[in-house]
Amino acid sequence: MNHNAKPARGFIRDPNFLWMLAGGITSMLGDQFTLVALPWLVLQMSHDTLTLGIVLALLGIPRALFMLIGGAVVDRYDPKSVMMITKYINTVLLAILVVALLTSSLSMWMIYLIALLLGLSTAFSIPAGTSMLPRVVAAEHLQAANGMMLGLRQVTFFLGPLMAGGLIALLGDHATASQATAVLGIADSKGLAMAFFVDCFSYAFSAWTLSHVRMLSIKTEQSAVKQSLISATMDGLRHCWNDSMMRSCFLYWSAIAFLIMGPMQIAMPLLAQQIGNNAGVLGLLAGAHGAGTLLGMALSSVFPKLRLGSLGSTILLIDTLVALLFIPMGLIHVAWKGAAILLAIGALGGYLHVAVFTWIQRQVPPAMLGRAMSIFMFIFMGISPVSAALTGWIMHSISLSQLFAGSGALLIVIVVIALLMSPIRYMRDAGGVT
Repeated sequence: MNHNAKPARGFIRDPNFLWMLAGGITSMLGDQFTLVALPWLVLQMSHDTLTLGIVLALLGIPRALFMLIGGAVVDRYDPKSVMMITKYINTVLLAILVVALLTSSLSMWMIYLIALLLGLSTAFSIPAGTSMLPRVVAAEHLQAANGMMLGLRQVTFFLGPLMAGGLIALLGDHATASQATAVLGIADSKGLAMAFFVDCFSYAFSAWTLSHVRMLSIKTEQSAVKQSLISATMDGLRHCWNDSMMRSCFLYWSAIAFLIMGPMQIAMPLLAQQIGNNAGVLGLLAGAHGAGTLLGMALSSVFPKLRLGSLGSTILLIDTLVALLFIPMGLIHVAWKGAAILLAIGALGGYLHVAVFTWIQRQVPPAMLGRAMSIFMFIFMGISPVSAALTGWIMHSISLSQLFAGSGALLIVIVVIALLMSPIRYMRDAGGVT
């Protein structure tokens, strides 16, 4: 017992891990400010869901096109170096956005360009970030480090949107809304500029902390190093496709990302407008979802073996419950009701988050990890923004309540198809099938 407790204390106090943790948490908290501020900025300027969809697509399309290659770049080069470069780029882009807002020189073409470049940078930073931890902590501490990083990440998902929404509302220049409309059409320009500045600072600070992180050496197959990026990327795709369980799960999650998560990126700001037309409401809704996810992850560590049969059948059950909660959300006109439902949805999803993340890491050999994680992250961060653009166009023809009801119904259809036509229900925690 004593022998096992000692390494745990050493792991938590390891300066190398603490440098990475400090920068990672700061950067993730800053990201939440942009995730709240950017859609609110676009809606303030354009008052158009299609424009919001285009901006989200410009964030997602370069991720979709380059994330898989980004995974191959990370496997070939040092993920720390890739991460450092992307942090410098994002710092500059957000600084430009802040200055343009404060000087009333911002236009939609600038937002389009900044969104495109942020998406391109993220295509490399995501696989780099998800591949760094195995090179920072010893293998025996990987699961504990994953749990800590993911748990603290969810704390930022809870606190970040609340802080961002509150900051924008507090500094919002509603008293001069008519004047702002004549210049940029933005009533919250000061609050929005401060929100983007927080994220800008977080990137600069996390680049500094990352410079203190020492990477552990990991054995890499020479053949993988000598491969071209395209060839290495195709090897990663082939590996995931040839694993029947991973192929089924990735296809299932792709359908959810396109038909559910993409529409949600448009629906959440519109729901906030419907409830109170206030950035603080959007922060409350996003914060409630983050708090629920954190609660679900905490329950997952307390009851790690709680399943309805296999891990796969538990995933299908949880997605069914999420769909049932999702359907009535478009009828909500009170903030606390929307927050309560999103808290429950977040808790259900958060319960399985660590298990699924660890399942993928155990399914894939270390030399393929960057590429496999880039495919996994591509599904959720590459596909859904493209779907959001399509949703923005569809919203010209349907109501918000129809969008929520339709998305929930589609999720139920996806679950039924997966139950009847895939091996997902046999998926077990250790990887493979039961």
